[in-house]
Amino acid sequence: MRTVVKRPRILFVDDEEHILAALTRTLLDEPYEIVTTSSAERALGIIEDQPFHVVVSDERMPGMDGATFLGIVRQRYPETIRIMLTGHASVEATMRAVNKGEIYRFFTKPWDDGSLTLALRSAVEKFDLEDENRRLLKTVKRQSQELRALEKEFPGIGDVRRDQRGAVELPDIGDDDIAAIIDAYNRG
Repeated sequence: MRTVVKRPRILFVDDEEHILAALTRTLLDEPYEIVTTSSAERALGIIEDQPFHVVVSDERMPGMDGATFLGIVRQRYPETIRIMLTGHASVEATMRAVNKGEIYRFFTKPWDDGSLTLALRSAVEKFDLEDENRRLLKTVKRQSQELRALEKEFPGIGDVRRDQRGAVELPDIGDDDIAAIIDAYNRG
């Protein structure tokens, strides 16, 4: 089961340990939990147990390449923001990564620390905004279902009327009906 993320969590995947160390150093002053691994296969196991805001992957790695890895991440965890990092930038690699993994950004090695930091901040912000949108949509759907259920039980309750000042006018509802509505809500 995936746990709730408290601090923004970023996963870096690169087969070169010195690259992982450099990426971690770049973000020492940022409020992120940084996790690193040198294998896309291991990264998939890590992501299965822990949700991540952002995954940054190298393109060329032994075993599974970055485009394939980010494509799997997109399928399994579409809410996770995906960034590609490569030392071998080519139009073909870029297009494959974009098409397979729907990546958010693409960086070449060596990267500019400031640009990478800003991109990660932006990616975390995008994740948070989309997560809030998902939460609000879920709330609206639940409330809509509750309103439909109340409308079935108490026809006309959902009708909204406004007076000439724009204030909502409530229909005359008896005390018994109000008690029944409150009881139905508490049971739901």
